[in-house]
Amino acid sequence: MGDFREAGAAAPPALREGLSLLSQGESEEPSAQGSALFLGGNEVKSRAVVKYSSAPPRTAFARLEEKTDLKLPPANWLRESAKLGPAGTTILGSTKKSKPFSSFGMAYDFIDSVGNDVDVVSDSENIKKLLKIPYSKSHVSMAVHRIGRTLLLDELDIQELFMRSSQTGDWTWLKEFYQRLIDQKWQRKKKSKEHWYQKAILSKFLYYSINGDGTAQPVPPAAEQQQSSSSDQTNDSEGASWPAPFEMPSSVPEDPSASSQGLKNDFVRNILWTFEDIHMLVGSNMPIFGGGRYPAVSLRLRDNNKPINVLTGIDYWLDNLICNVPELVMCFHVNGIVQKYEMIKTEEIPNLENSNFSTKVIKDIAQNILSFLKSNCTKEGHTYWLFKASGSDIVKLYDLTTLCEETEDKYQNPFTMPVAILLYKVACNMMMKKNQNKKHYGTIRTLLLNCVKLLDKSRHPQIIASANYMLSELFQLDEPKKEESSESPLNENSDESYSEEEEEMPDSDENGSYSTSSDPSDDNKAVAIIKSVGELSVPEKYKSIHQIRPSCAFPVCHDTEERCRLVLSYVLEGLKSVDSSIKKESDLPAADPSTPIPLKYEDESTRGGPEGLEKQMALFLDKMGSLQKGNYSSQSGMIPGSWQHKMKLQLILKSSKAYYVLSDAAMSLQKYGRALRYIKLALQSHDTYCCLCTNMLSEVLLFLSQYLTLCGDIQLMLAQNANNRAAHLEEFNYQTKEDQEILHSLHRESSCQGFAWATDLSTDLESQLSVSCKCYEAANEILQFSDLKSQNPEHYIQVLKRMGNIRNEIGVFYMNQAAALQSERTVSKSVSAAEQQLWKKSFSCFEKGIHNFESIDDATNAALLLCNTGRLMRICAQAHCGAGDEFKREFSPEEGLYYNKAVDYYLKALRSLGTRDIHPAVWDSVNWELSTTYFTMATLQQDYAPLSRKAQEQIEKEVSEAMMKSLKYCDVDSVSVRQPLCQYRAATIHHRLASMYHSCLRNQVGDEHLRKQHRMLADLHYSKAVKLFQLLKDAPCELLRVQLERVAFAEFQMTSQNSNVGKLKTLSGALDIMTRTEHAFQLIRKELVEEFDQHKTGETAAAADSSGLNREEVIKLLSIFESRLSFLLLQSIKLLSSTKKKTSNIEEDVVLKTNKQIYSQLLRATANKSAALLERVDVIIRLLDQLAPGSRASGGAVQ
Repeated sequence: MGDFREAGAAAPPALREGLSLLSQGESEEPSAQGSALFLGGNEVKSRAVVKYSSAPPRTAFARLEEKTDLKLPPANWLRESAKLGPAGTTILGSTKKSKPFSSFGMAYDFIDSVGNDVDVVSDSENIKKLLKIPYSKSHVSMAVHRIGRTLLLDELDIQELFMRSSQTGDWTWLKEFYQRLIDQKWQRKKKSKEHWYQKAILSKFLYYSINGDGTAQPVPPAAEQQQSSSSDQTNDSEGASWPAPFEMPSSVPEDPSASSQGLKNDFVRNILWTFEDIHMLVGSNMPIFGGGRYPAVSLRLRDNNKPINVLTGIDYWLDNLICNVPELVMCFHVNGIVQKYEMIKTEEIPNLENSNFSTKVIKDIAQNILSFLKSNCTKEGHTYWLFKASGSDIVKLYDLTTLCEETEDKYQNPFTMPVAILLYKVACNMMMKKNQNKKHYGTIRTLLLNCVKLLDKSRHPQIIASANYMLSELFQLDEPKKEESSESPLNENSDESYSEEEEEMPDSDENGSYSTSSDPSDDNKAVAIIKSVGELSVPEKYKSIHQIRPSCAFPVCHDTEERCRLVLSYVLEGLKSVDSSIKKESDLPAADPSTPIPLKYEDESTRGGPEGLEKQMALFLDKMGSLQKGNYSSQSGMIPGSWQHKMKLQLILKSSKAYYVLSDAAMSLQKYGRALRYIKLALQSHDTYCCLCTNMLSEVLLFLSQYLTLCGDIQLMLAQNANNRAAHLEEFNYQTKEDQEILHSLHRESSCQGFAWATDLSTDLESQLSVSCKCYEAANEILQFSDLKSQNPEHYIQVLKRMGNIRNEIGVFYMNQAAALQSERTVSKSVSAAEQQLWKKSFSCFEKGIHNFESIDDATNAALLLCNTGRLMRICAQAHCGAGDEFKREFSPEEGLYYNKAVDYYLKALRSLGTRDIHPAVWDSVNWELSTTYFTMATLQQDYAPLSRKAQEQIEKEVSEAMMKSLKYCDVDSVSVRQPLCQYRAATIHHRLASMYHSCLRNQVGDEHLRKQHRMLADLHYSKAVKLFQLLKDAPCELLRVQLERVAFAEFQMTSQNSNVGKLKTLSGALDIMTRTEHAFQLIRKELVEEFDQHKTGETAAAADSSGLNREEVIKLLSIFESRLSFLLLQSIKLLSSTKKKTSNIEEDVVLKTNKQIYSQLLRATANKSAALLERVDVIIRLLDQLAPGSRASGGAVQ
């Protein structure tokens, strides 16, 4: 007794009743590998591999003595024997004929072969019957089922079935159809006495042929056999890892109809037989003995008076090929009296006298029949009937499923359940293979869809739920998006996948068509017809024009939403099956006395405010802690550990993943309302999962952290896109019927309110930002459980980055609110408590955000938050400057304190960055802000000097230091967008410093050394200011003002000079400065001309103002310039006239003459009060042109 396997083959499924494994050496077969046999000159390739055998070790046959009377029973007749094993009389062929579901028993045991490697699964008797069709007049009736590329063939004994139908009513529809279309005068044909006589003497002959005393051995009682079988199955099922909620091997036989239908593998041997290119899994009960010239022989009994005919020859030949037996021993008898024995080699059988047949023809018949069946039995799950009436040459194929569906109950077909279970098992088996290529997904999907199509939802909810779950698992939701890629295996039309809906392909008569003639005399119910059995012998007459497995791709989902929607449709079907199987008095769960009934009012704590959020977060974290302990609370009354419980958990988790992926996709499309709706559904699914789960996996906690992170992102984006709130709200409130049904299933288990605080669409900006922050905080808290932080460092970093970012957003929000309050406040009022509260909130957010970024070494973002904190300090400083009277205003200590704090934060930001290389843009930004802070501080100290607290000299020193620091951080050389701003800032600083030293010089008395130092510094800063202002094209007024101040500085120096030569030199320098202002006037003139042209073309005044030129400022500066030029020219004329009397100098004469002319023109121009501004500017430019050569000639120009 044993299980024979070829070396290296996978172990078969659980052994059947009472069988034990044999070692490789104990095989009863001659060769596991099989061999190619060369028969009768025609070469036919045949290879047989025994996959399973329940036969005992082979015994030699006993050669009976001549004249032995086989009519007399032997002593051991019909008794169990140790040499026979538990299979008993089966080995001797005395078992009753095969059952209608025999191929399913084999298919269940060798599930790996079904749908993939094997073309046909059947009893060897059926195979022989098919191959003998052209030679035989007897009737053929077989049920054909397609599973993938495999056909299952079973005998359909019409007579027996019709006898049963009168008792059970199972096949009434077929009986009616049969009588109507095929045999109106049907009646049961009785078997002859000769048939039973032949069967009896064969049985006695085989018992005689066994050596030994034939003593019966006790066999285990049926109950024990059943027990050992079920324990084997239980152990096997525990190893099945797919799908978790559906223990396939043990649960399928629970169906009471399964055992009664004979879904067991009753064959002594299961053989993988390859005949030419056809792979068949065949069941055989042929007795095999030892004792000939070969290790194995088959034993046959023949009546000497009846010659062997072709049908018998084919029978013997095929039996030996299938079982790989090289020799046939034939015992001849006359009227039951043994006459003689004859030994015949298997390859000689086709050449026996009266039994000649061509092996090549048999091969052609096999190929033609297989092609015919494969081309026409295209629909998986359908039961096809291959029928040839007795004495007829026509073979017809009917689709019984279609015929059955025309009756009232489509489940009347008894094949429906075994086929559905087999489809399911094959799909399960393919799913369990870890190295399964995705190109098989099309195959698995079709198997499962056909399985679901066959089953009655009310009768088989577990299989339907499990099949739908597996269908949802075929669509990978966590894959990178590769839909567009042509290399994706899912897009290939592989021959490994096929569709459940085959296209009907037109047949061509050239290829031996399977005609379905519309002639009324023909049977128009048939799917296909072989007009004459003789055609089967023609080589390749019925060569299939279909591929062995029709090519059809797994459905390609071109976008994520389509893929997720498919997944959710399967999840919903699965949930419906689970829910329908839970026996309940009502769909609504009974009230739990310990749970308060929620009333429809809104508590303050559930509103969007941050205070309410804090309470909800505390409750949420408390719940998360309890999950670790495994609290279970289903409202529908599901029993933990039941298949419903396990399956619903899996389906709910799948739905939450699908909704998460949908939300992520909507987020990337900027459909934030839709994204929030999907993440709400994902979190509601997850909440239900938490209620049902008895042991929370860390993987599921990680999903929750990811969901909350995405929810935080969505709430932040909604806050930032408040202008489109109505559209977002509409998207958020929309819901599909599918979503509503899934939600209804979730509500059967839980209230789904665990994450309501995170998924409400608020209209308040502060509330949205707070919710976003709380989502990230919750996601971070979850990562602290079960050491998820260290296991998922990338996700942890992302969460902390988002926390830092949202805290920055909230900090900026509060800071802007404080600034708005400040701008509304009247100048004299002091800082309000509300402002201070906002500062504290903002500062707290920035501080936490900085900590988040520093904890993950994100220097750049930490620097940006430090920069924002610096800005907050500046806002605080500005708030303190408003207090007090504007006229008596002084720079207060509070302002100084906050500005210095701002400086500290900016310096920290620079230290955080380290060098400019890390992030040049951020580095430049921080430098600019730092420069601005120093500049503002210095300007305020200069303009509102705190003289009541500090000495003038100290203030000047502090201003000077602050200005120089501002210059240090103001980069005027680097080419960037900010360069003009930096140049303007630097020019302004130099101008202010020069003005300060100029002022000091005027007000100072005494210390000559200090005066000289101030004079040099003023001169230096004025010249630097001029250089920088000249680089700018949009600051002519500033340039003009600086030059006028320089002239005033020269005039001030002249007052302290005594000698005419010195005064003349200073005057020349001042006039030289005047001539250098021509550049500023040219810029002013250009803008005035543009303004004039705009007026001419009819553009509005507003467009003219946009030029940025301040006309009042220009007029004021022009007037000062005219008066100073007039004064300098007059003084120059006076001094040159007085020196001319003493000494004669040609150069000075030229200068004097020029100056007089210019002075005269200037006086005339200024006397004309009605002159336009542009005319006055033109006059100045012309005069400065004339003055330039003269002033240069006088020498001693001041730079």
